[in-house]
Amino acid sequence: MADTHSSHQQVPVLFSFSVSSRPSSVPVGSGYEVLIQKFLSIFGRQIDVHRKLVLQYFSEEWGQYIDLPKGFVVSEKCRLRLVPLQMDQIPVLGNLSPASTAFFCCDMQERFRPAIKYFGDIISVGQRLLQGARLLGVPVLVSEQYPKGLGSTVQELDLAGAKLVFPKTKFSMLLPEAEAVLAETPGVRSVVLFGVETHVCIQQTALDLIGRGFEVHIVADATSSRSMMDRMFALERLARTGTIISTSEAVLLQLVADKEHPKFKEIQNIIKASAPESGLLSKV
Repeated sequence: MADTHSSHQQVPVLFSFSVSSRPSSVPVGSGYEVLIQKFLSIFGRQIDVHRKLVLQYFSEEWGQYIDLPKGFVVSEKCRLRLVPLQMDQIPVLGNLSPASTAFFCCDMQERFRPAIKYFGDIISVGQRLLQGARLLGVPVLVSEQYPKGLGSTVQELDLAGAKLVFPKTKFSMLLPEAEAVLAETPGVRSVVLFGVETHVCIQQTALDLIGRGFEVHIVADATSSRSMMDRMFALERLARTGTIISTSEAVLLQLVADKEHPKFKEIQNIIKASAPESGLLSKV
């Protein structure tokens, strides 16, 4: 008599990663998420989850491995492999559009004013970015590092219309409440990130976002640290991970993209006076 509980049936699968191959099995109907977890359980620390990974199966029809089609589930014995792509194989184009972008404003708080280099300048540029985001309908998330001890966001930054203002003790902004907002706006694939400090909260936020598959743009003229050396090496490291180091004017004009955009004149007014060319300039 046939087993009617087909979901409990196991299908043999050959799992390959790098130069290793291991036979195992998964339940009938297993899809992408189950297969990824199976790869992780078999190969463990060999797999760098922060790299872009492609899951492929061996096609008898073509006689080679091909990318897993959307909606693929295991229904019969098969061979699968997980392929990590080199960063230089993934061109990061850095295109921005309001419908697919969110702004992250990180820890621009009063207590940091005397310590952060060129803090007044990055506040000025931050104002431009927040104003542009409101005009273009781009969601803004604002974090405050331990506000009980370090104070609120500086008064010069108008947070009216921000999607979320939240406290944190973790350095990265990518906390569950921020992830929930991103999940509510599933079209978002690019994050424009600015604030302090470049080598701590900005860097850790950027790395977490990249690990989740987001494209990250760091606004160099709105991002600083107490130490210019820390800032410089953080930006260099992040650029090597595929993070795009940009400027406020470039970001805003990329978001409107066309002189005929209905908000172009208003964005033009924001950037009419150039952003301050502070001591940050030579330390990018």
